[in-house]
This record gives sequence, structure tokens and C-alpha cells, in this order.
Amino acid sequence: MKIALDPFMHRHLSLEALPRKVKELGYDWIELSPRGDFLEWFKAPRVFPERIKSFKKALSDADVGIASLLPMYRWASNDEAERQAAVKHWKRAIEICVELGVDTMNSEFGRGPHPDKGSCYCCHTGSMIEACEDAWWRSMEELVPVFEREGIMLHVEPHPEDWCETLQPALDIIRTVNSKNVKFLYCAPHTFYFGDDTKAMLREARDVLAHVHVGDTFNHKASSGLRYILNPPGTNARVHQHLNIGQGEVPWDEFFGTLAEVGFDGIMTACVFAWEDKADQSCTFMRTEMQRYIDKYWGAK
Repeated sequence: MKIALDPFMHRHLSLEALPRKVKELGYDWIELSPRGDFLEWFKAPRVFPERIKSFKKALSDADVGIASLLPMYRWASNDEAERQAAVKHWKRAIEICVELGVDTMNSEFGRGPHPDKGSCYCCHTGSMIEACEDAWWRSMEELVPVFEREGIMLHVEPHPEDWCETLQPALDIIRTVNSKNVKFLYCAPHTFYFGDDTKAMLREARDVLAHVHVGDTFNHKASSGLRYILNPPGTNARVHQHLNIGQGEVPWDEFFGTLAEVGFDGIMTACVFAWEDKADQSCTFMRTEMQRYIDKYWGAK
């Protein structure tokens, strides 16, 4: 198992300083999420040979590896020009992955309404979801052969606001891709969009589960739907958090215990974004807590 850190809360650091900081926080692996000087959100990568060379040296000097690269591109856009640009950026990101000697990438199903393009986007209407799904399949037809040729794994997660934001149909969609290189990422902060039975959901995902994100969140459906009060009533806003373990309502013993039960041995990433004012403390706490649960459940096996 690879225990990784998503260092988004430390994105102010240079690429060269990042591996040393990750090592100081207790991690041997990075899940590198979008940042302006590398894989920028939705735009072409800001990557050139000298940058790759200096980053690889910093990783080597710190004895830290990249468990996964996380690009975010509009591969599910119903705007064909936007989708084609996203596929182009994906192909360049895959080249960068190969240049870095990394074997895994992960991302989201994508193309919710953010960022807006200046015109009305009819969020979560049936026709829009269908158009985005069709666009995603067109992108996968182009990209899956590239992943397979280059030997790169792709781990995909449903995200609140995406065209696919629930456990099902996400699992069946990934199975339908029918590639050994495409697997499922279970994001614990999205638990309450997936369902209410953590054990059952992880068991259902076991055949395609390769990656988990660890962070806590509150159940937005609790208290008769009044855990959060949103105005105007009926808004389509999607609310969740990425908190430290224990600050929300994810059932952690069920989560880690079931992962051990199904034999999970993939990438486990600390994925907390809520505490930039105390990022070091948050990241070290998460590393300690994750290890405590690993020792409790995997150690027992």
C-alpha cells in the first residue's frame, strides 16, 4: 500500500521544495494535484524539460515518490472544442507521467457547471447529463488506448456536481470501460453522496477499487436535510468537506475495517483541504491517524 499526501494546502511551495516538506510531514509519496506551475486546472500543462529535471532531482534528494498525478481537464464537456482541448491536455499529461516514471493518474468524471463559460448551464437536467456522459465516452475512446500503450493506470472518482456523482452508475461505468488500466477511486469525503452503508459500498466496489481519498465530512442529508441550510430553498448547490479524521461523520472503523476485509492494497491519500492556516499540523495528524487504523486492521491480518 502507498500512503500518499495531496499537498494542495502547501501549493505555495515551489516544486523543488515540495518533496522535502512532504517527507518532513511523514509521507514517502505524493499525489500531485493541480497547481499553476505544473498541471494547471483545465489548462495546458506548464511543464518543460528543465522543470521536470529539477523536480525529479528534488524527489530523489528527498527520497519521495509520486504515487499519482491528478490532472483536471474538461474531458466530459458537451462543447466539442473544449472536449478536444481537454483530450490534448490529457495526452500531454500522460507524456509527463511517463517522463517522471509514474505509473498512475487519477481524476474526476468532470464537467459540472464550474467554471461557468458566461452562459446558462442547465445543471443536472437529464439532457445535460446525457450529453456530458456521451462526451466522456468519446474522450475515453481516444485515451484508454494511450493509457494501455504507456502502461499507466487511470483511477476515476465521482464528484459532487459532476455528471456522475454517485457510487452507481460510477462502478458500472468503469466496469463497462473494460480495461485493466481503468479503476475506481473511492473518496471518503464524498461518502454521503454515495450512500449510507459504508461497508456495503466498499464491498460492492472491491473488484475495481484501487485508490481511496481519506478526509472527513458531515452527512449533508442528516437532521431531516437540515444539517446545512442553503438559500434559496431547492438550490442545486453540492456541499461537502475535506476535514481531518474525526471532525465529521464518516464511520472510520467501518471504512478502514472493510478496506482491510476486501484486501485493499492500493493508494491511500490524505486529502484534507480545510486547514491551510495549520496545514503542517493537519498533514502530520492525518499521517498518524491513517497509520493507527492500518496497524489496527491490516496488522491484525
